[in-house]
Amino acid sequence: MVGDHCSLPAERPVLAQSAKPGLSCKMVLQAVGKVLRKSKGKPNGKKPAPEEKKLYLEPEYTKSRITDFEFKELVMLPREIDLNEWLASNTTTFFHHINLQYSTISEFCTGESCQTMAVCNTQYYWYDERGKKIKCTAPQYVDFVMSSVQKLVTDEDVFPTKYGKEFPNSFESLVKKICKYLFHVLAHIYSSHFKETLALELHGHLNTLYTHFILFIREFNLVDPKETTIMDDLTEVLCSSSGSSSNGSGNGSSNSAGAQNHVKER
Repeated sequence: MVGDHCSLPAERPVLAQSAKPGLSCKMVLQAVGKVLRKSKGKPNGKKPAPEEKKLYLEPEYTKSRITDFEFKELVMLPREIDLNEWLASNTTTFFHHINLQYSTISEFCTGESCQTMAVCNTQYYWYDERGKKIKCTAPQYVDFVMSSVQKLVTDEDVFPTKYGKEFPNSFESLVKKICKYLFHVLAHIYSSHFKETLALELHGHLNTLYTHFILFIREFNLVDPKETTIMDDLTEVLCSSSGSSSNGSGNGSSNSAGAQNHVKER
């Protein structure tokens, strides 16, 4: 039934592959060093600020996109297209694109550098099929996400591709679960690996992907606004020009400000 996602690969892309194969790990680290030196003022013998400035909010980087297309129009359900078909097609596409985006920095997201799945002051835990809470490193968490989503989108009983086969009653709830996890991955890239993304000159791709994804999940109410509040500052900057300023962003700044001094767990 779903023509746009019937060509899914048997296995998900290898995360260690980089979108810039000509750049070695050493070269990227050197580029990251330049970014850090550029983003910091002269030391003058003073101690660094207790909270590091969010580099991804700098105007010179937020304005970088790979297209100026109006994503608000792109995410809207086309006439005569079944809602579940539209959700399935877009969800599988976002899965592949976010997986690919993460793969560009996966060699820097290690058990040592990212000992927890953290986004700003929030720490995420994985829950297995029995609901057991599992504390894991960021790369482990992302692997859990990508493996479980891959299993779902290639399951003919969940994402049917054959004519006449219906979507399950639980389809929308599964899509919401997928989108929540994919948001965690995107947010982690911004929070912990934006410097590497910038060094690879892929921040325009990341900004474009994030904008498209956020407007899509808002259009169909796929993720609780409380879940995305942690990135409301970025969302406001990137999505304001795309005609999206509602669905929970209004309270984001006050909630985020109250969470600056402690770590949340989810």
